[in-house]
Amino acid sequence: MSFFPATLENLIDKFASLPGIGRKSAQRLAFHILSLPDSEAQAFADAVTTAKSSVHCCKICQNLTEGDVCSICTSDRRDRSVICVVSEPRDVLSIERGHEYNGLYHVLHGVLSPMSHVGPDDIRIKELLQRVADEEVEEVIMATNPDTEGEATAMYISRLLRPFNIKVTRLAYGIPVGSNLEFADDATLNRAIEGRTEI
Repeated sequence: MSFFPATLENLIDKFASLPGIGRKSAQRLAFHILSLPDSEAQAFADAVTTAKSSVHCCKICQNLTEGDVCSICTSDRRDRSVICVVSEPRDVLSIERGHEYNGLYHVLHGVLSPMSHVGPDDIRIKELLQRVADEEVEEVIMATNPDTEGEATAMYISRLLRPFNIKVTRLAYGIPVGSNLEFADDATLNRAIEGRTEI
């Protein structure tokens, strides 16, 4: 038996369906929305519908944009010979925060995952291969997550890129800056040793 009206339960269910939001957090969010003045609640709803209708994929890199082409792809300050391949649009933000990378991106919108029935045709691999064929690309950096699906995706794409005779690299993984060796797990230590660089 529900203690809340059906419309409130529906709002809670919608919040609970979002990633990382549990039932209690969903209830807090729903109650907060109900406590807002009508104008603020409407502004919130408008922001959701406007973003949903206005934001789409860049026709070049597949990152999110409101125009046909995103600001990174149109920038004349970026190194057009390097493409960093990431799984999701939020990964672009993570790399950009470091202010170190100055190349272009390609967003796959997922990774290969047979368990979830996600195959090569379900993510933006064909678009990447077309870019490499059409543009003067010298290096593709595989920046998918270092988990099973991310590694499988990186290996699969690297095999597809071999005929293009370009450099395909993988992000180095290892000990986080500021941490201690004693707290690192075996896999992280092994990766750090494999990815060691000369100083």
